[in-house]
Amino acid sequence: MDIKIHSDFSNANLDEMREVYCSVGWTKHTNEIIKQVFEASNVIALATVNGRIIGFGRGISDGVFNAAIYDVVVHRDFQKQGIAKKIMEFLLDKLSNVSCVHLISTTGNEEFYRKLGLKRVKTGMARYLNHELSDEYLE
Repeated sequence: MDIKIHSDFSNANLDEMREVYCSVGWTKHTNEIIKQVFEASNVIALATVNGRIIGFGRGISDGVFNAAIYDVVVHRDFQKQGIAKKIMEFLLDKLSNVSCVHLISTTGNEEFYRKLGLKRVKTGMARYLNHELSDEYLE
């Protein structure tokens, strides 16, 4: 399988991206929302096989001090093949000169990010408008 990682969002197939989100249960991502959040991100990784998007991740950064990585998602049919690792390595490489990179892991994936060199934040703070997410992620 020839996996390519690139950052060209200009011709990205939003239906394929929505399918990736839906495959892992993230069903609130419409094509419009996907377009909005990826266009607002200045660091993007798209994983493709034969031109089809099967995974992605994105980040927002000031380019010097801080960055945050979001939505590292791989289609359920392509998981456990090292694709998420390649996406993260691509994003972290693009952010290699940024002093601090933040990421909020989905529940159960903390060890994956730990293996990539990320560590738990002692003073992390957050606010969620969604009560279910608030209950899952906040103390």
